[in-house]
Amino acid sequence: MLRKGDLMFYRDYGKTGVKVSILGFGCMRLPEYEKDAKHYMDEDKCIELLQTAYINGINYYDTAPYYCHSNSEYIVGKALKPYRNKVFISTKCPCGDELQKPSDYRKQLEQSLKKLDTDYIDFYHFWSLNKGIYDNKVLKLGLLKEARKAKEEGLIKHISFSFHDKPEYIKYIIDTAEIMETMLVQYNLLDRSCEEMIAYAASKGLGVAAMGPVGGGRLAAPTDLYAKLTGKPSIATYELAFKFVLGNPNINCALSGMQDLDMLHKNLNTVKSEAVLNQEEWEQISQALDQLKKFSDLYCTGCGYCQPCPAEINIPHIFNLFTYHNVYGLTGHAKNEFMRYLEKGKTIKDCEGCGYCESKCPQKLKIRRELARVEKVLTSI
Repeated sequence: MLRKGDLMFYRDYGKTGVKVSILGFGCMRLPEYEKDAKHYMDEDKCIELLQTAYINGINYYDTAPYYCHSNSEYIVGKALKPYRNKVFISTKCPCGDELQKPSDYRKQLEQSLKKLDTDYIDFYHFWSLNKGIYDNKVLKLGLLKEARKAKEEGLIKHISFSFHDKPEYIKYIIDTAEIMETMLVQYNLLDRSCEEMIAYAASKGLGVAAMGPVGGGRLAAPTDLYAKLTGKPSIATYELAFKFVLGNPNINCALSGMQDLDMLHKNLNTVKSEAVLNQEEWEQISQALDQLKKFSDLYCTGCGYCQPCPAEINIPHIFNLFTYHNVYGLTGHAKNEFMRYLEKGKTIKDCEGCGYCESKCPQKLKIRRELARVEKVLTSI
């Protein structure tokens, strides 16, 4: 349910019992400066930025131990200290080499509590889960039990996870870890791969926050995409990006990594009530996106059946860059990314002509011919 505050709209965060602002503050790009080869937070700018966000109704702040050269938690805690009982702080438990035994979970939690200068964390995430990490760390080390214990002691209010893997593993995690209460996942106009699992998470009562609503900046570039999708006058693509993400009824909060006051106010203006799509408009745009892709002159679904290529050509990635140009009008981004790929990646010149990719393609694409064409287009635009 969408509820209006004085300056912001709020949604129920799954069944957690709390309401979060539809715009959340991602705290991984806060203002920093470098001195003597070391990085420091620009404390005055950071505090002004974070407190201005609070004054304008943002109540959800997402940080992590290693953000901003490991300084983000400290400055978030300091800036939000005056409002601690009025905001929700989200941070994360690293799930790499830091976790070797069950007690390491508590160690990581206590380090974050100390840096944030708080007695509790509202949403504590198992950080960047994939199936391998979930099986070999979370389950094998019994960390769900450790999380439950920390919650019972009041150190954690809600147990969460952030996700980076094949969408179907979201269901696996939710079904086998029934204590999960919220999920943080990549979702935007260009990456809708987790859409079905987002709906599944919501149906199970989990709150869902979207990271990357503007596609890591890709959707900040102006295009005529909105006009192409709706037949209506063009709007800024970043505005369409937020419209789309927040138009999904299963998304409760869209995180944006904001670096300065201009970006903050731009986002605040974007998420006003008139910027959020209703259900009918969201479904219209969803269908239009599918049609745009379908009728592209290169309809690669990104299924990956053509992989692994014997010549190590990343075919889905190259074709996806062409889609950015051909379908979404993100030509500058497509070209820049392709030129970066050329520095290290393999292309049609490396093709061994074996035809493996074409024999596996469900769309029956003439992949070798299309790779040559796409390379020519992306290097000449």
